[in-house]
Amino acid sequence: MSLPAFVLLGMFFIWPLIRTVTMSLHDWPLLGVPEFIGFDNYVKAFRDNQFLGAGAFTIFYTVVITPILLILSFALAFLVRRGTRAHRFFQTIYFLPVVIGLASGSYIWLFMWQSDIGPTTLLLGDLGLLDPRTNYFADFWSAFAIVVTMVTWKVVGLQMLLVLAGIQGIPEDVTEAARIDGANAWQSFWHITVPLLRPTLALVLVFSVDGSLLAFDQFYIMTTGGPAGSTITAVFQIYRTGFVQFDVGYASALSLILMLALGLVSLGQMLLLRNSDNS
Repeated sequence: MSLPAFVLLGMFFIWPLIRTVTMSLHDWPLLGVPEFIGFDNYVKAFRDNQFLGAGAFTIFYTVVITPILLILSFALAFLVRRGTRAHRFFQTIYFLPVVIGLASGSYIWLFMWQSDIGPTTLLLGDLGLLDPRTNYFADFWSAFAIVVTMVTWKVVGLQMLLVLAGIQGIPEDVTEAARIDGANAWQSFWHITVPLLRPTLALVLVFSVDGSLLAFDQFYIMTTGGPAGSTITAVFQIYRTGFVQFDVGYASALSLILMLALGLVSLGQMLLLRNSDNS
């Protein structure tokens, strides 16, 4: 019964992983004869200012967007937690962007913020809040803010549902007992709701961190890495190395370094969940 699973695992994970490891140990041009160079690609990665800069920007992006998603998903889940018709309506509204593909959402927001023709820039220009002639993707902070806002709009609905499922899984008896014992709303939230939601929050946290560390589409489409390469993420740099510079061996080494980083994040998730279960 498990043979098909092992076959699929071998075809789509183990064999590609073996090939990636092999390629990372070679100077492997897209056209030409590969040459074995040992760990030179890995040594080169830690001296590559472009990759280090892309990694630093990826971490910065992760640090910024993760708390935004966590706090907003928590707040939205509390707003719609009662399950009335109005709450279900807003729950649907908040969730709708999730069904749109990330690439499609990126193109929509790219058009909305185009200078002179974008609906958002024109509307805010009519209200006197912004200059509609300005190219907001030519400045790092405005481009970064637009991308972060788009990703929040796109992703927060799914995380809201995860938190909402966690809230609805808390027995009413527990909060009722706390209320009878004299706990106010804040004490009930902080000492009852948050500890019981810890596994759910850990799951949401890992989704946010993993997704942010693998960010590519939104920056590739909306900023193309600009201005001046300041919004190039780690995955974006791997793409450039492999498919623009055609240095496939080095791109494989960068991919494995990123995979190791994601593995460490997953290990942190397991430790966090285990500690939550023990507590």
